[in-house]
Amino acid sequence: MIYFSGFGLRDESELFSDWLVRSDYAVAGFSLGAIRALEFTLQSAGRIDRLLLFSPAFFQDRPERFIALQLRAWKRDAAAYRREFLRNCAAPSMRDLSPYAAEGSAEELEFLLRYRWEPEPLRRIRERGTVIEVFIGEKDRIIDAERAIGFFAPEVDALYRFCHGGHILRS
Repeated sequence: MIYFSGFGLRDESELFSDWLVRSDYAVAGFSLGAIRALEFTLQSAGRIDRLLLFSPAFFQDRPERFIALQLRAWKRDAAAYRREFLRNCAAPSMRDLSPYAAEGSAEELEFLLRYRWEPEPLRRIRERGTVIEVFIGEKDRIIDAERAIGFFAPEVDALYRFCHGGHILRS
């Protein structure tokens, strides 16, 4: 399996071990890593049976002022932004994500905030025979879960809703 980490994180795949597919033909990613997993799958000429997207970074419903505010907060104090981001990723659980913390960058943050999910790439991947599964926590403090669910539900093979879970799908 190929796994792509979320923004400001590394080696956090164990958080999703209950749902990961241990196969040479699976690709998975969390948050920003979900975008990277999608892009990798689109570019890959090799066999990929499953694409697993955990809490895809979905901000296309947010106004420009939200994006600008996030970027200003990062530039003002990246360390404080990271700490608050990790708390929001973990919520509503009290899980300490600091063992998985990585630097991240302003460029990565801007990329994920401005990324536009489109139905067509998802359809192309499915037409190749790849099963797409999306996992979203309804109590997510990072993305608007209902809007993300509304976008992904008609475009993927399976969408799993965690009614008490947050961005890391835990309650």
